Amino acid sequence: MRSLLWYCALVGFSIALWPQPKQVELGSSTLWLSPNVQLDYTPRTAPSEYGWLWTTVQRMIASPHNTTNPKDGRISSDMLLQSAFERMKNNVLDRGFVPRKFYPRGAQFEPTLEDEKLYIERLLIEEYSRRDMGNLERQEKSEAYTIEVSKDGHALIKTASPLGALHALETFAQLFFAHSSSGSYSPYAPLLIKDGPTFEHRGLNLDIARNWISPADVMRTIEAMAACKLNKFHLHATDAQSWPIEIPALPDLAMKGAYSHEQIWHTEDLAAVQLHGEYYGVEVFIEIDLPGHTTSIGNAYPHLVTAKDVPWPEYALEPPSGQLRLNSSEVPPFIESLLQDLLTRTSRYSSLFHLGGDELNLNAYLLDPTVKSSSHQVLQPLVQAFINHVISVAATHSLTVIMWEEMVLDWNLTLPSDVIVQTWRGSGDDALGTILNRGYKTLFGSNAHWYLDCGHGYFVDPEPSNPDSPIKSPYVDYCSPYKNWRHMYAYDPVVDIPQSQRHLILGGEVHLWGELTDTVNLDSMLWPRVSAAAEAMWSNPGKKPDEGTTRRLADLRERLLMKGVGAGVVQMEWCLKNSGGCKL
Repeated sequence: MRSLLWYCALVGFSIALWPQPKQVELGSSTLWLSPNVQLDYTPRTAPSEYGWLWTTVQRMIASPHNTTNPKDGRISSDMLLQSAFERMKNNVLDRGFVPRKFYPRGAQFEPTLEDEKLYIERLLIEEYSRRDMGNLERQEKSEAYTIEVSKDGHALIKTASPLGALHALETFAQLFFAHSSSGSYSPYAPLLIKDGPTFEHRGLNLDIARNWISPADVMRTIEAMAACKLNKFHLHATDAQSWPIEIPALPDLAMKGAYSHEQIWHTEDLAAVQLHGEYYGVEVFIEIDLPGHTTSIGNAYPHLVTAKDVPWPEYALEPPSGQLRLNSSEVPPFIESLLQDLLTRTSRYSSLFHLGGDELNLNAYLLDPTVKSSSHQVLQPLVQAFINHVISVAATHSLTVIMWEEMVLDWNLTLPSDVIVQTWRGSGDDALGTILNRGYKTLFGSNAHWYLDCGHGYFVDPEPSNPDSPIKSPYVDYCSPYKNWRHMYAYDPVVDIPQSQRHLILGGEVHLWGELTDTVNLDSMLWPRVSAAAEAMWSNPGKKPDEGTTRRLADLRERLLMKGVGAGVVQMEWCLKNSGGCKL
């Protein structure tokens, strides 16, 4: 009788996987994960087919500073998968959650312990050639996977690369719940899951310059990203307010540009974060915003910056003002030293570099003694030369360059065909379509949909002596309202893009700018809203959220909490306990 009641409690509740897989077939038998479960890995593909994950492993192996290599000098896919397998075991057996809040009070939602338990004792991961995966796109093949679990506990993951296996292990962990007495079970056997991404670039952009965000904070964020299959971490590392990144070739940059000596990311911190990303299937790449947003450079090298230490409203969108001089003979060698130092280190882990390029203030160059003009016509060739130089330095490290949309839309620069242009301004500007019409590869992430800092109010205070101050009640910020998770989930940036151009859309990023975020509230600013964007990029954008979406995201939130991530509330518990009771 208890088994019947448990089954009745289970039916009607769809499997809570996030992001939602492409194909799912479920049974209703219970399997338990053995505490002694073993990994059996059968590689079938040459390392050269592993894509960016294997490339970055090779970069790490080649590094003279690498201290993480095994004794034989290689980091193998076996090591990567064994690490991911141990994480999966820990998440299921030690960090599982009892899904009590998803069922009515008094419901018997757990399997009885009186029946004989069937255990999954071994998990087999089989690698096979991409040629066996049909007509999937190249990147989808490298990240695609299949999970098969039989009724008697035989568990098999099929994939074309270690990266696909990492995703599969995250999904596999979500199949299990902790029992309130002991052990972890999955009520879905037998099952078949076939899955792969819609977009190859699924990213989070995090600003660590406006307020202090520690390397440990970023590592925790990377772990949460992996749980929902995001694969690119965009580290917005420097800005006008501070320069927290150590550059050994230019030590004064951080020593004088960071908020304090305790708020510096040292070279070993950045390397540790990038390596941490590799083990979680997340590529960590860095942005140095140039030539604007560079006031902090002036703390160490004031002769390189114009419009510093002047009233900011006329010379910047936010304080403090200051931009690199555009026609100074001292700026190019500085850029050379900066990037040769930084990119030599970061290119071991990532094939990407973001040079910024947004929000240049023309008035600032009236104060630049090497320019003395705010004319777009005068400045455009200088901006072109500056960006050409940055791209050329990045090219010596075999890096693909990303830049913000202004360099194309506002400055009409001529760029190499392999440059990726990142759009961000509101959907009404049709930035994505315009960039695509010019033939560039693009990333989406409109501030009207995927800016997490919006809706929290201005950080700027009203000036009492200024009766015309724009800072007035209700003190909303420029990109209000707040972007709730349902709004983010329903965002469809490609709905009006013709099929003939969609191959140029690599994916997108969700953004958190740091004016009102620090280490204390970081998790709640990110999660669970980032997860909504993650499903849009993995599964398909533009889907309307429903009660099933809410319940799946609430399940993921519980799992994030068990990982130590302070994710915000998705739904009132009464609604989760009473299916159908909170619809209108």
